[in-house]
Amino acid sequence: MVIAVLAAVLGAALYLWLLHSADQARGRLRASVATLRTQAALLEQQAAEYRRLQAMPAPAASPTDLRALVQARADAARLSGALSRIDTPDADHVRLTFGAVSFADWLGWVAELQAQQLRLESARVEALAAPGMVSATATLRRARAQ
Repeated sequence: MVIAVLAAVLGAALYLWLLHSADQARGRLRASVATLRTQAALLEQQAAEYRRLQAMPAPAASPTDLRALVQARADAARLSGALSRIDTPDADHVRLTFGAVSFADWLGWVAELQAQQLRLESARVEALAAPGMVSATATLRRARAQ
């Protein structure tokens, strides 16, 4: 009889513990569903904005914009003193000539230009007498949308 009562009390306690655990899990799931709905709404807004921007015509590229962009990036990287010449043969290309520039700085600058959608099309780099210094001539091309 005592065993039956203990089993009943233990069963009731286990049942209550399971109900409590399930209620807590349901509360956590309810909160995460609300967060996921908010994220889904934001994702839908971003997708609509992406579709709108993708449908817009690309702005006309001008050689002066490309020249100004390259000059600004050279100024920001403190390479404008070594930059002796910038030519823009067309709207998508720019030719640069550097006198004496640190090879590491020049290489880092070229890598940074990729974030500006410019690609190194050709380059000629010659070592100078000073260690780590080079003269460089490069042609950069504006990346085309695919």
